[in-house]
Amino acid sequence: MPSDMVRVIYRKYDGSAHRDYPARRLTEDDLGIWLGVPEGTASVYHGRPSVEKIPFVLLVPHRAWWTAMFNPPPRTSEVYCDIATPARWESDDVVHIVDLDLDVVRRRATGLVELLDEDEFAEHRARFGYPDDVVAEAEAAAQRLFGALGDGTEPFATAYRKWLALVV
Repeated sequence: MPSDMVRVIYRKYDGSAHRDYPARRLTEDDLGIWLGVPEGTASVYHGRPSVEKIPFVLLVPHRAWWTAMFNPPPRTSEVYCDIATPARWESDDVVHIVDLDLDVVRRRATGLVELLDEDEFAEHRARFGYPDDVVAEAEAAAQRLFGALGDGTEPFATAYRKWLALVV
């Protein structure tokens, strides 16, 4: 039986710490594993202690090159997708994700979809030596997400709202 709590560990490609926080397992469906992070959750961001000021829901998809964070107001990003290697579950209660810098975001007020951090991706590609297949997967995932966030493909239309309501 899976644990109710999951430790989410994001690292950069070189193994350096990126984000680390506990999340509550909400459900698992054909889209992936939905995790809730309430306001006040103690976390670590770039190796420094932090506290989540705004709750969110994280979707860790099955075998995809991204994760998706769904946010309530007042956060300006309604949906924030990290391009990342497919999640690796150490156990039922620890998931490891390697952040590959690129992000695809849908803005709440305008619905504008943006691709962010292309410069960081290029810099880390050179510095960390991203293999060509990792680059191709990351770029393809970003392109797919850019379209999906723009056209309302699930889970980016309404599927996340019931889970977000549980943590707000």
